[in-house]
Amino acid sequence: MLAGEAAMHGTKTPRDMRVPRVGQLFSRHRANPILTPTDWPYTVNAVFNPGAVLDRNGDTILLVRVEDRAGRSHLTVARSGDGLTDWKIEPRPFIEPSHRYADRWGAEDPRITLIDGTYFIAYTGFSPSGPLVVLAATEDFATYSICSVVAPPEDKDAALFPVRFGERYALFHRPVASGAHGLAPNMWISFSPDLTHWGDHRVVIESRRSGVWDREKVGLGPPPLETAAGWLVLFHGVKSTAAGSLYRAGLALLDREDPTLVRARSDEWVFGPEAPYELQGDVPGVVFPTGWLSLPEGRLRMYYGAADSTVAAATATLDDLIDFVFRHCVCGDFHPDRTCPIGGSDTDS
Repeated sequence: MLAGEAAMHGTKTPRDMRVPRVGQLFSRHRANPILTPTDWPYTVNAVFNPGAVLDRNGDTILLVRVEDRAGRSHLTVARSGDGLTDWKIEPRPFIEPSHRYADRWGAEDPRITLIDGTYFIAYTGFSPSGPLVVLAATEDFATYSICSVVAPPEDKDAALFPVRFGERYALFHRPVASGAHGLAPNMWISFSPDLTHWGDHRVVIESRRSGVWDREKVGLGPPPLETAAGWLVLFHGVKSTAAGSLYRAGLALLDREDPTLVRARSDEWVFGPEAPYELQGDVPGVVFPTGWLSLPEGRLRMYYGAADSTVAAATATLDDLIDFVFRHCVCGDFHPDRTCPIGGSDTDS
């Protein structure tokens, strides 16, 4: 049956179901970027990749990765009543390179998860042996304590789930593969009874080895978000081009009870570098989401680093994101029952 005949008979191909299209899911804030180096109370080179959370008063806290002019990164707290304007930026770093081996050369790319009244910060420590995952805790973003070094080098892009599964905490993270065996870095989940001892490590989301947008590597964006359809995951994917690496973001849904099971995964990316502040900067062609917040009426606000230089924001409707995953699954089929039979696997590997 030809496409025209299908239309006459009232049937639709899977591609006909693909609405809304890419580019319509997230709307950039009209005043982007919302934070730049010139906003800082001290001299810096770049501000980007913020963790995000609401404090107990409902104000937005961003824990921003700040790169100084020596090239080292630290984390600084910025607060705003509406999450977009009138930022109050602390005059000193909150977490900075220290005598600790784990982050002696820098603290990078935080993700924040609130569990039982405590804010847990998973960040990348830059050690003399390479990047690793550090887990810290704070009650007030005035002081913090280190829970553990979760994973040795090389590992990054980590965040806790906001609930326990049974009696265990769960953590997304991304070990860095050497490439010696042709494997790109993939996203893993590990479990812990006490936030110190970690095990039961499992690969959950893999890089796809065909010539697609998430071929070279994948890594977690903001902490997973619990929805009625499952855990919504926004992750970045990287594709190498003649002009350098492009960082874009895609979506996946995990089972609510067992987050190691992928229910669906988007074939297409949903957010990529398009605006001038995303295409020009220290690392052009990068959008790097690391935080998001729930808004009224089923909307989300995403915070991301743009070109490793500034902080920007975009909004989307939660139902649209969930619907998109099932309508644009990597298996090529539309899933009205919201279940993918191959669990978002790479059909080309």
